[in-house]
Order: sequence, then structure tokens, then C-alpha cells
Amino acid sequence: MKKKMLHTFGAVAAAVIMLASCGNPSTETQATSAAGTAGAGTTAVQTEAAGTAEGKDSVIVTMPTTSEPESGFDPAYGWGAGEHVHEPLIQSTLTVTTKDLKIEKDLATDYQMSEDGLTWTVKIRDGVMFTDGEKLTASDVAFTYNNVKEKSTVNDFTMLKEAVAVDDTTVEFHMEKPYSIWPYTMAIVGIVPEHAYDESYGQHPIGSGRYIMKQWDKGQQVIFEANPDYYGEQPKMKKVTVLFMEEEAALAAAQAGQVDVAHTAASYSDLSLDGYSLFSVASVDNRGFNLPATKAEEKDGLLVGNDFTSDPAVRKAINIGINREEMIQNVLNGHGTPAYSICDKMPWYNPDSEVSYDPEAAVKLLEEAGWTAGSDGIREKDGVRAEMTLMFSSGDSVRQALAEDTANQLKALGISVKTEGVGWDVAYDRAQSEPLVWGWGAHTPMELYNIYHSKAETGLAEYSPYANETVDRYMDQALETDLEGSYGLWQKAQWDGATGVTQDGDIPWIWLCNVDHLYFVRDGLTVADQKIHPHGHGWSIVNNVDEWDWK
Repeated sequence: MKKKMLHTFGAVAAAVIMLASCGNPSTETQATSAAGTAGAGTTAVQTEAAGTAEGKDSVIVTMPTTSEPESGFDPAYGWGAGEHVHEPLIQSTLTVTTKDLKIEKDLATDYQMSEDGLTWTVKIRDGVMFTDGEKLTASDVAFTYNNVKEKSTVNDFTMLKEAVAVDDTTVEFHMEKPYSIWPYTMAIVGIVPEHAYDESYGQHPIGSGRYIMKQWDKGQQVIFEANPDYYGEQPKMKKVTVLFMEEEAALAAAQAGQVDVAHTAASYSDLSLDGYSLFSVASVDNRGFNLPATKAEEKDGLLVGNDFTSDPAVRKAINIGINREEMIQNVLNGHGTPAYSICDKMPWYNPDSEVSYDPEAAVKLLEEAGWTAGSDGIREKDGVRAEMTLMFSSGDSVRQALAEDTANQLKALGISVKTEGVGWDVAYDRAQSEPLVWGWGAHTPMELYNIYHSKAETGLAEYSPYANETVDRYMDQALETDLEGSYGLWQKAQWDGATGVTQDGDIPWIWLCNVDHLYFVRDGLTVADQKIHPHGHGWSIVNNVDEWDWK
């Protein structure tokens, strides 16, 4: 890998320089000089070509190529509210999440839920302007939400019946059913201008947020500049350039001194880069696998359930028979935390989810349940062997390593695990009968609902397949109460002292680790304190880029 990196180093460095300097002739001249010296290891001129060359108010950041929004910067198609949840930068949101993942107001000055939970009334700031000079009103808010309800292909808005502008500063959200966690949805939907919205909006977005998108070179970079008419505090970083790169290219760019923040992986975390330090961000970006909780049967031509993992004793033994700390050291080079749920560290997390690594107790559970070891060391019960296939998405080295580490650890318990890389085109069907390594984690309790509720619109519970009426009821009640009161109910859905989805309950999923998000950051740049990152090593890092500073 390192040999390949050296061969591509000069080309990558030159490409980065040209991208970062687009539209700035003086910087481009410096960049050309830097490209010429890249192979010789000279960094003085290269540093000048980076974002800092234009002054102490710009920054160049790399992100994975998967972070580039395919459909543009349009909230209707996932910008801000897609798989990689983040604040949309260009557009303002009604609310925002705090560092402890509670809710604060942004465009909204007040919001109230009706007693029956079917109407949310939101007052918005008066005098907020879009970047085309037009005033933002409640009509724009209503239009935005009705639009995402109609068009969104990445988020569930089925709970919303209709958004209505009551007057210029008041909007009502009429719900199909009570939805206490609506403020978390309001924190990720960027408001778009009704008068300037069409099918090409995502390519040339207009908003009222902290930044204006000035340039987008698809497949390469996007450049943001501070919005001079922003209603809040003016950003310290006046220009933010985002380069879309694979990990190797991002590392080469940092080695060349051509970027200020480069995303990286645990496999590169031991490298020492002159002028940079490693920056680690805690996450709820978890990895785990489903364990089908019913016996195998054919439904509509598809195999559902698994005779081995349907035994609760098996699932409990696996959960306490995995040494998560060892796995984090082996696979993530120490850059992660043990995961015990899909919502570790969130306000609605139940600490009763945590378990201790106890292989002796795991073996005892299996033996008491009748799983006895055969001559080959693999257990068996009533003609069923203690074996399973653990799938992972092809090309994902971390998920593959986690699967293989799991297989090695479970072999000591007398469980045979075959690992297999699969494409997503077959993974979803096969996961209804075989475990699959997944990645989850979001700043909303709906992540819990989607995984465990038997009637979730997403249908994700089918991958257990799992259904528990008590768990369903707690989550239904959580949606019907007020936001603060819902946290305790979400926690009870995990474990109420008698049932739930944790070790002493049904345990239909095994959670392994939360992956730290790692970056090489240029010396002298202060990256503001980060919220716990959700799933996806992308836009979350720049959620508060307006607060970053150069020393």
C-alpha cells in the first residue's frame, strides 16, 4: 500500500493543488511551483498553496468520495438528512442539536406540540433573508416540508400529513400520528426558497445558512463562502473548500501539505506527518450484526430465520463471549469504543445494555441450553450444528476484519463461523436468515425504532426477524408523549427490568464497536469541539466549521 502511495504521490499532490486554487491566479502560481517540488519532499512552498495562503480565514478539508451528494445540495434528496446526517450548512434549519444531543432553536423562536400530539406550531425568526435577497417566511418552511414529504427517497416523512403557513412567521405541522421527536427531524431539514426552487435547485442551491455554495466541480470539490447576510454570528472561516478523495489520496494530500484537514482510517493512525496531528472524534457510528431470532422457514420463496441463532441462549452467549476491547485494538488500532446498543451515549440510551466479557459464562449458557461439543469442538443440539455464516459488504475492509475477528473469538466457544463478502444486491434478502455486519448510528431515537419495532416503515426489524409487543408499546408511547418524557420510554424499550432488546431480554442484535472518526489536522488549526458523530465519516466534521480558528 505504501509503495503504491509513493508512486501516485506527485500526481495526487498536483491534482489537489489545482483544485484548491481554482479561480485564484496567485495561488495557482504557487501551486504550480509546489507541484514541481513535491517529489523532492519540499514543503515550504506547498504549505503556502494550502488554504492558509489566502489568510487565516480559510480551510481545505477532504471527505470520502461517497460524501458527495449525487442529487446535489437539495434537502429533498438527502442533503443534510440522508444516511450521513449532518447540518446542511447552506440552508438553515428550524432547530439544531447541541453537543449533548438535546435540542436548541435556530430559525425557530418557539415551538409547541398540541395536547393530542397531532399539531406542531412553530414560530420562526422575522427578517431572515435568502442569499438572493428575498425574505424567508413560513410559506417557505411549509413548502420545504411538503416537498420533502412528497419527494424524499432517503428519509421517512410518513408521519407528516401537511405543513401549513398560518402567517409570515407561523407554520403548523399537521401529523398523521403523534410524533414527539419531531424536533430532531426539524434539526436536519434545510429550508429552501419556494420562489427559487425547481428541478435544478440542488446544483445551484439558495439558502439562508452560514455559507453560500460558490463552486461545485463534480467528482472533485465544492467551495463554500461565508454568507455576509447570515442572521447569526458571522463565521470565522470565510472560505471552506471540500475535496472528495479516497483515503489514500487524502493521506497523500496531507503528506504534500496541500490540505488542512484530511480524513483517515485507523490503519494509517500510527503514521507521523510533519506539521499535522491526529484528531479523533467519538461517534455513535456503530458496527454490529443481526441474529435471526426465529426458526428457519420459507416465506414467499425466501428463507427467513435461523435454527441456530433462534435459541436465546445462543444469542446471549455470543453477546458476552466477544471481547470488544480486544477487537477494537485488533481491527481499529485502538480508535473506537465498545458498542452495546444502537444508541450508545445518546440521551435515550439505557446503560443496562452494557455487558462484561465473560467467556466462561458464555460456555455455561450454551451447555445449560443443551449445546454440547462434538469431536471437532463444534457444538450441536438436536441435530443442529452451532454454525453460521457472517456476511459483510464486499470491499469494506473494516467490516471484513470485524467479521473475521468475531469468527476467531466464537470458535473458542465451540461456534463455527464462516465469513463471506457479499454485495448489497443479495445482502438484504440473505440477512433475513443469516447474520450480516451492519453500520448504523444517528442523532434520533428513530434509529432504535427502525431496528426493533415490528411495524417500522423501514422494515428493518425483519432482519432479526424480531417482534416484541412490550417493546413496540414502549416505543409507541414514546412517540405519543412529550420529547423530554420520551427518553425514559425509549430506555424502557431497551430494558424495563423484565423484557427488552438487551442481554437479559431478547438480544436480537449484537453490537461490537463505535468507530472513532479520525483526521489529520494541520498544526495551528483549532477544530471546534465536535458533537458525537453519527454514522458516516463525512460532513459531520464541518458541522461547526464556522467556529474553527487559526492560531
